Amino acid sequence: QVQLVESGGGLVQTGGSLRLSCAASGRTFSNYAMGWFRQAPGKEREFVAAISRSGGSTGYADSVKGRFTISRDNAKNTVYLQMNSLKPEDTAVYYCAAGGLFAFREVPYDYWGQGTQVTVSS
Repeated sequence: QVQLVESGGGLVQTGGSLRLSCAASGRTFSNYAMGWFRQAPGKEREFVAAISRSGGSTGYADSVKGRFTISRDNAKNTVYLQMNSLKPEDTAVYYCAAGGLFAFREVPYDYWGQGTQVTVSS
């Protein structure tokens, strides 16, 4: 089992920045690809960003490309999501996930955090 705990969410104005963190415990963190997903009210959960086990490969949804950056520190068992130039449409609950495959969809991710709320005011 892998336990994931997100932090860093909050209320920010349009154009502002936030950095989300996801701390992992349990099994060896570096064995897992990590992803960030989000779910806005009334919408399905969607992919945001992913990073490979080593951190050498990353991928982003088109809606956040150029504004968000995913990174990881395997020594600290933590994955980050730096979010810049935030827009009201980025408002959502953000979830981190761990899985065996570096993927841009939910299915390969086996472990999920509880989520952290991000609200961007206009």
